[in-house]
Amino acid sequence: MKIEQQTVKKIAHLARLELSEPEEVKMVEDLSKILDWMDQLKELDTTAVEPLTHMSEEVNVFREDIANNQLSREKGLKNAPKQDGEYFLVPKVIEQ
Repeated sequence: MKIEQQTVKKIAHLARLELSEPEEVKMVEDLSKILDWMDQLKELDTTAVEPLTHMSEEVNVFREDIANNQLSREKGLKNAPKQDGEYFLVPKVIEQ
């Protein structure tokens, strides 16, 4: 399939792209190659091929989400540069 330069200009406008003249010529070539490849794919018989929902058959293994305290407050605050016994103290970054 042949793409015209006017089509590339329209696509570039819709995508808010600014293409120079050489870039438009290159884009015409690239899009034509892509569409030719798609035409080749249309020639394949895919009637016996099941549609894919994922590209691999890998399955995530999730662990059970169990809340537990692995770090006590005292241990967490032990190396803090500034703390008040319950919380970390940090410099104010938002002015009101």
